[in-house]
Amino acid sequence: MDFNAILSDIENKHYQPVYFLEGEETYFIDRISEEITSNVLTEAEKGFNQTILYGKDTDVDTIITAARRFPMMTSHQVVVVREAQNIKNIEDLASYIEHPQPSTLLVINYKYKNIDKRKRLYKALQKNGVYFEAKPIYESKIPAWITKYLRAKGYGIEPRAAQLITDHVGNDLKRIVSELEKVIISLPPGMSVTPVEVEHNIGISKDYNTFELQKAIGKRDVLKANRIVNYFADNQKMHPFPVVIGILHSYFRKILAYHFLENKTNRNAVAGAIGVNPYFISDYVDAARNYNIKRSVKAVSLLREYDMRSKGARGGSTDSGELLRELIYKILH
Repeated sequence: MDFNAILSDIENKHYQPVYFLEGEETYFIDRISEEITSNVLTEAEKGFNQTILYGKDTDVDTIITAARRFPMMTSHQVVVVREAQNIKNIEDLASYIEHPQPSTLLVINYKYKNIDKRKRLYKALQKNGVYFEAKPIYESKIPAWITKYLRAKGYGIEPRAAQLITDHVGNDLKRIVSELEKVIISLPPGMSVTPVEVEHNIGISKDYNTFELQKAIGKRDVLKANRIVNYFADNQKMHPFPVVIGILHSYFRKILAYHFLENKTNRNAVAGAIGVNPYFISDYVDAARNYNIKRSVKAVSLLREYDMRSKGARGGSTDSGELLRELIYKILH
């Protein structure tokens, strides 16, 4: 069962007796758990019918005892187990899940780990509950996720603005949502988020950022690239060298992927193959003209070399800002 389907069922009061939420992307786990604790019971009902347990301070027997209770003056009770990854013998919950209490919503938050799908617990969850594995979203998919998230709230976002946020935050969904809320709080419903709003509300410069740097490099705009690199060198906390290197490495890998495509005529197919929004395809076409396969491979090699140098390889201790200036000069020239 996927994330949106689970939220939709909860909203429509189609409850399951067990929700086992596991995996690395904690945003999804917390969001489902919050939806249940916020909406299943009224504030008056929660006093007697909502129990919060913590993995470090509880055990399987305590959880089962709480889950077996009957609700008082309402149709359901909610039992939430947070930090369940700290519980020993979590597999022993299988005996309860095989015969769960229908009036209980047992919510297990099992973060950063996964249960063994060959064992009894997983098989019981398949029959009598919701098993949800919260997997991280690849960074290349984040702009589309941002767009979908805002659309659900009645807002749009320009592709460049979505890419700015992605380059700045990465794939940390909790932080992304926090930053998006800062942006839309002052926007009328139906409006689109632009790079200007991102700059004003998140503090990402619409002119001096990794997206504009890779665009300048792709066009071989030496003046603009040098201006951005100098800005980065003077603001290293906002633009850490490893982050810049990682983004540029991904950029040149996409240029190489474009070079090896057999069919470059279908814009959407090309975008899907190299992992970018179709809106940006023209940028990659331009970059591929300026960086043939040999130059692109050389750029990737330089990025790896300077990444190692930044970590102390070759005994160097050059300032990161100077390393970045030197790296971009070599890529451009």
